[in-house]
Amino acid sequence: MIIKGDCIAEMQKMPTDSVDLVFGSPPYEDARTYGIDFKVKGQDWVDWMVAVYIESLRVCKGLVAYVVAGRTRKFAWSCTPALLIADLHRAGIAVREGPYYHRVGIPGSGGPDWLRHDLEFIVCATNGGRLPWSDNKVMGHKPVWPEGGPLSHRTTNGERINQKSRAITVRQKDGSTKQGIATIRGNANPGCLISVGSVGGGQIGSKLAHENEAPFPEKLAEFMIRSFCPPGGITLDPFCGSGTTGAAAVKAGRKFIGIDVRASQVALTYRRLSEARQQLNLSIEES
Repeated sequence: MIIKGDCIAEMQKMPTDSVDLVFGSPPYEDARTYGIDFKVKGQDWVDWMVAVYIESLRVCKGLVAYVVAGRTRKFAWSCTPALLIADLHRAGIAVREGPYYHRVGIPGSGGPDWLRHDLEFIVCATNGGRLPWSDNKVMGHKPVWPEGGPLSHRTTNGERINQKSRAITVRQKDGSTKQGIATIRGNANPGCLISVGSVGGGQIGSKLAHENEAPFPEKLAEFMIRSFCPPGGITLDPFCGSGTTGAAAVKAGRKFIGIDVRASQVALTYRRLSEARQQLNLSIEES
């Protein structure tokens, strides 16, 4: 389902706890006007995004995650991602220590005296407590070393453990505790730096994505969806743009709700979803 409208107003019409994951990318302050004269910046942008998070958390039973970045002008950074995190915390919202999207920054993005901008914040919040569903290793790799391979670190009692093991504390019948070792099975945790490879030169996931002013790679959306939205669950993107989150949701076997204020982007998202379904059918037939 794709909805044309203001994200906050449209989310206010949705039932509480009706989606499993909220993921998307809002405008980066006034970096682009998007043809609608969008000029919200600084603390006004932070206040607006706090309101977006509050409504997102009401409709979502799981993780709310937005990719955000600040603006650099006259050799000074606006700090809006950091200010947003601080204001969410001050508002009593449970902020999770978020991951970072590792990209190859735009050449010249550091200016004449600074470093190229290769990281973007993914600001994550929940309604508190353990997530109702997650698969935090699904996007990880197989452990580098087999059991008995090179040693990595020691337990608190000095015993060495390898890459496929971890220290655990076992409570005894008499109430005392004893430290032991448990074997790690399956994928390794991929960590908080999300690298999705090359995204330039048509590598972003679809040529349709470039009909939006600020697309992000489909692999980034896939990472978040497969990690934090259960199979068959619902992912919501309140800034659906070119439909990247929707395409990744369809391919991962999840349902999708998109919201965008522009009719052109609603139409683009429908095209992107149609393309994703066609690609999925082709993949099934090829296999």
